[in-house]
Amino acid sequence: MQHDISKLRDQVQQVSLAQKAIESKMDGLRKDVEAKMDGLKKGVEAKMNFLKKGVEAKMDGMEAKMNVMDAKIDGMDDKMEELKINMNKLLQEMVTNGERVVKETHDEKKRNVNHDSIDSNVGSKTHHIRKIYMRKFDGKDLATWILQMEQFFDLNNVQNTQKVRIATLYLEPNQFVWYQWLCSCKQIITWAIFTE
Repeated sequence: MQHDISKLRDQVQQVSLAQKAIESKMDGLRKDVEAKMDGLKKGVEAKMNFLKKGVEAKMDGMEAKMNVMDAKIDGMDDKMEELKINMNKLLQEMVTNGERVVKETHDEKKRNVNHDSIDSNVGSKTHHIRKIYMRKFDGKDLATWILQMEQFFDLNNVQNTQKVRIATLYLEPNQFVWYQWLCSCKQIITWAIFTE
């Protein structure tokens, strides 16, 4: 029996030694894992700090670019305001010139009518256009205005060469400015070009 007890003690010691060896290995593994985790943690923190600094630098760069863009937009606003003032001056000048041209054209038509009247008294045969009230074109309802002008021309047997000249007498000053622009773009303005 003593022999069994001694054998049992040996076995207990072996188990105890094996247990200590396992605990020692476990401690070693735990320390390795902790060291690796600390290394990974420090590496991740370092990368996060690096990325944070990079993002902050890029944000600072973007903010600087935004400030430059704001300054450029402010400059463009000033230039747009200046351009608006200059365009208004130009339009005012064009309207004033357009009114002068309309008046001159109207005065020329008066002189022609007076000459036509004199010619008719002398016996020459001239074609008189009946006086019919026509509304001036103000930029609205273009199709109706063109149709009315064409009816007016048909009623008075107006020649194609005279249609544009007569129609311009029925343009408001703003639309007459457009006609002046059209004249500067084209050498010959026919009724087809004018209505197009």
